[in-house]
Amino acid sequence: MVFLRGYKVSLGELSKSICVLVSADNVTVDMQAVEAGLSMLEQGGDFADGIIAHDGQWLGGETFVSFDRGAIGLLQKHGQAAIIPD
Repeated sequence: MVFLRGYKVSLGELSKSICVLVSADNVTVDMQAVEAGLSMLEQGGDFADGIIAHDGQWLGGETFVSFDRGAIGLLQKHGQAAIIPD
């Protein structure tokens, strides 16, 4: 979200830039994780939260834990277990 607010980059520009970066011949990424990050970003969440949630599930995690109420709400909306710690 720093790019969107601080650098005044549009959501479309940011998504396009990420896609260009990860499609470079000399870059190797987990495309499923990138797609999860882009999906979260397009829904108004944070790219990193999408990747963290994806990787957590892939590694066997059952519940996403964050202080970010927006991320929790988006994940719960899609049926993922997500909580704010007490």
